[in-house]
Parts: sequence; structure tokens; C-alpha cells
Amino acid sequence: MQIDTDKIAQQCIDAINDKIKNLNKLNIIVIGKSGVGKSTLINSLFRGNFAETGLGRPVTSEIRRLEKKDYPLAIYDTPGFELSAGQQNKVKDEVIDIIRKGFASKDINDAIHCIWYCINVGANRTFDESEVQWLKEFTAENKITQVPIIVVLTQAVPKKKAAEMKTLVEKENLDIVKVVPVLAQDMEFDEDYIARAYGLDKLIDVMAEVLPAELQNTLQNVQKASLDSKKRASQGVIAAAVAGSFGEGFAPIPFSDAALLVPTQVGMIAGITVIFGMDISKSFLTSFVSATIGSAGATVLGKTIVSNLLKLIPGVGTVAGGMISGTTAGLLTTALGEAYILIMEMIYTGEINKEDLYTEDGQATMKKLFKEELKKSRKK
Repeated sequence: MQIDTDKIAQQCIDAINDKIKNLNKLNIIVIGKSGVGKSTLINSLFRGNFAETGLGRPVTSEIRRLEKKDYPLAIYDTPGFELSAGQQNKVKDEVIDIIRKGFASKDINDAIHCIWYCINVGANRTFDESEVQWLKEFTAENKITQVPIIVVLTQAVPKKKAAEMKTLVEKENLDIVKVVPVLAQDMEFDEDYIARAYGLDKLIDVMAEVLPAELQNTLQNVQKASLDSKKRASQGVIAAAVAGSFGEGFAPIPFSDAALLVPTQVGMIAGITVIFGMDISKSFLTSFVSATIGSAGATVLGKTIVSNLLKLIPGVGTVAGGMISGTTAGLLTTALGEAYILIMEMIYTGEINKEDLYTEDGQATMKKLFKEELKKSRKK
């Protein structure tokens, strides 16, 4: 069976573009005093320096919305809280109004999905009483729509002070999801001591817990702070693909499962690519398919042919052939998905450049990864 690697690569590109086009928009409101580090937090959490490159436009007299073309994220930025009590109430009313309008629209792309209330640990000795009161009034009005509120402790160093602030906030028994201390970037105090960034991955995990299923892929696509979260989501894509490929092994028409398998694996590769949020070219995918399915896949395809011949035998042939073909398809799909995750991880961490994978050495690396994952799958 001849594999058209160029055609499969194009199918992957089409599937990736289709999945990106259909991602729901994630809408977040960010609240906090001036200098709390909102822009640093946003840029550290989301790819593309979002707070710097996003186009901002006013949506109310006090609030502006940051967004980028073809990017499934919108940040609603509120003014700093060094405002008069009257202005603070106006901001609260405008935020509630935006939430309720989004809720009433019944469109997930217009709804507000999460609120970050940011408090700068370094600039505060205690949880300011005016902020406590504002949050109490705000959460009372948020009871109808129940938008998840996460208190983010920014510039959370030293960690002991951050832990004390976290306790103070939690003692207020506010209607919030969680308090998350974060140091978005390394902070240098002197030549001898640098506080290392932490907490961004925890914030991603908390958001993944509170966001609906329809926004999980969007969150993974736009976030750049947690490789582990991307890998866990990618494992879910593989599991779904393996379940589909095993079922396709039972197709009663001889040789039909080989044709069915390709869309399953194309969808899997596209799903993982979207989760990692990378720009992937057709040339890269052609190289990957050629190094994996197009080479080591030959052995697997040989087994598929045997199982398909068994399907020609009425009755038992379909069941026996399906068992062999389904198992083989599962092994191939698992190995392909795991190898692809490893390659995405290597690119993500800077261990390898995408351009390097077009070379003979790059092809050899991908082929080796696929064969190793195939061996692991067979042992399970």
C-alpha cells in the first residue's frame, strides 16, 4: 500500500486550520490596582506578547478589550483601583453589566468565562479593606451568573509573605475559586539572589478546572506557561484517536479500515498541533509523515494486509481480522501520537528548531522516536 505523504500533510494542514477556526473565544476580565503587574502576567501566560501586541478598544467608559485577529482570546482590562469610591463603583457596575450581557447572549464567544482579581504582594502589607469590601459587593452581584473569580497574588515574593497574604484573603470567605500566588518573571534582588518565576502553571491548572469543556482546547492553544498541561491535554487527544482507530479495525469491508485510519490520525495530529499553539508548515508535516508512517509504518501495514485478508473469510474472519487490525491500528496511532508530542515538546523547549527536522538528521530523529514509541506500545 503506497502512502501519499504530501496528501496526508495537506489533510493535516486543512484539519489544523479548521480546528483553529472553530476554537471558541476565551474571555477574561482582569482587575487590580495600577502597577499590580497585569501586563506582565498576561504576557507571561499567553503566547505572542498579548498585552503588548493586542489591539485595545473601549467597551465602556472605564474598560477596554484587548484582542488580536485570528487569536481566540480577549482580555477585558479595567483601570487601576487608585480611584475614588464613586469610580470604583462605576467599574464594578460596568463589569457586572458586561458579564450579564454576555450571559444573556447565550453565545459562548460573548460570555465572560473567568475573572482575575490581582493583588501585588510586594506592595501590600495586608489585604486592603476597600478591596475586601469591593470584592464582597461584586461577588454578591455575581451570584446569578457565577463567573469564576480567581484571586492572583502577583509579584509573590518572598514566598512566606505570599503565603501570609493568601491566608488573609482566604479568611474573608469570599465567593472565589482559589487564591494563586504567582511570580510571572524572575526577579533579581541583587547579584547574589534571583527569585525564580513560579505559579503560572498552577494558574493554568486552576483555569482548566473552572472552564467548560468547550474552552479547554482554547486555553491550551493560547497558554504558553505550562508544558505539562499541554501534554496532558494531548494525551487525551491520543486516547480518543486510539479508541476510534480500534473500532475502525472492525470495519466489515476488506481493506476499508486502512482508508478510515488516515482521517483518525490526521485529526489526532491536528488536535495536538492546536493544543501546542504552534505554526506548523506543510513541509514539516510531510517530513514527519514520511519519517513515521511512511517508513516504520511499512511493518504495521503488512500486518494490516494480513488482517484484511482474514476478513474475506465470512463470520469468524471479520472478528479475528478486526481484532488483529484494531490492535495494530491502536499501536500505530499511539506511537504516532506519542512521537508527535515529543517533537512538539522539543520545539517548545528550544531543544530543536523546526527547520532542523527537514534535514536527514531531523528525519532520522523523528524515525527513531516513532520506532521507540512503537516498541513501548507493543510492550503495554
